[in-house]
Amino acid sequence: MLSDPPPAGQEFATLAGGCFWCLEAVFGELEGVTDVVSGYTGGHAPDPDYRKVCSGETGHAEVVRLTFDPARIRYREILEVFFAIHDPTTLNRQGNDVGTQYRSAIYCHSLQQQAEAQALLDEFAETGVFGAPVVTELAMAGRFFPAEGYHQRYYLNNERQPYCQFVVAPKLAKFRKMFAARRKS
Repeated sequence: MLSDPPPAGQEFATLAGGCFWCLEAVFGELEGVTDVVSGYTGGHAPDPDYRKVCSGETGHAEVVRLTFDPARIRYREILEVFFAIHDPTTLNRQGNDVGTQYRSAIYCHSLQQQAEAQALLDEFAETGVFGAPVVTELAMAGRFFPAEGYHQRYYLNNERQPYCQFVVAPKLAKFRKMFAARRKS
């Protein structure tokens, strides 16, 4: 479990939007994000691992915990990228990944983050921008468990793997097109 606070002048953001490999690949390229760790949160088991989380019995979601510099990127901008790269209208599912571990969720690290996330969710409800109700869970961040080492920087280390080619790469391409100005140089 990582319980240390973020480095001075930085903040954490913890997000669940399907497989953590997709989220990690995208947020690793976002300007202002200084670190991305794939892991698990939101469950009840004291020692989650990939096999247990995939069983759906631990209650954990696959998440990424970002460390970001709020002087370089606002929390809302992170959320805008998050909502652009996954479907927040499908309950416990992203594409072929099905189960509570693939839910859409925002785990807030402060009341300010919670208020910003709730305001954005309220905007979505008011405008109906997604054409269906947004089912993204909003909760305060709890214990974070880093995923096993082979999950870290998965896409960078496994670009030719079929899941990476057919699921991760299209999300990364979408991000690169929509947020070209926000990519790291």
